[in-house]
Amino acid sequence: KIGVSGPGARDWLESIFANKIPKKRGRVALCHLLTQQGGVKSEFTVYEFKPGSFYLVSAGAYKTHDHDVLFRHLPKDGSVSLTPMTENLGVLVLAGPNSRKVLEKLTRTALNNSNFPWLSGQRISVGAATAEALRVNFVGELGWEFHHPMEMQAALWDAIMEAGAEFDIKPFGIRAMTAMAIEKSYRLIPR
Repeated sequence: KIGVSGPGARDWLESIFANKIPKKRGRVALCHLLTQQGGVKSEFTVYEFKPGSFYLVSAGAYKTHDHDVLFRHLPKDGSVSLTPMTENLGVLVLAGPNSRKVLEKLTRTALNNSNFPWLSGQRISVGAATAEALRVNFVGELGWEFHHPMEMQAALWDAIMEAGAEFDIKPFGIRAMTAMAIEKSYRLIPR
């Protein structure tokens, strides 16, 4: 997880990624840095959470590689700043056919498709926690990723598990998530 800001942030991201950066603030895109041969060097979820400030997320196992690539591509004019955020922010995923019903018990934010469409994000309250909620996930089901201050992780987890009890909520790990992604034909990009 890394923050990208500064007057040149949007133009710089547009210049290094093969995919377009969403023009509308609050939208989410999957963007790729390519190798000289056109292969995938790095893959990022890109979210503009406030004007000129972007939040990038890549695979945790590639943090060192991906941050190094971004820092090496920085413009020399100081128009873009990078702020590593991995140690400060946690991520919890709420996914599945009842995820909207669970989240509706924890927030006042309207969660319908017109107010909170696929591939969008909003800063919302989730129980006692505040999170950047991104309507994207790797399991191919209705769901959200909650990017939150690490110190709120236990409270957020407890609130989600309590709200989901009536729906028989169950925790799942990275291997289950990968199996669900394969069922949806989502692919991990090997390096």
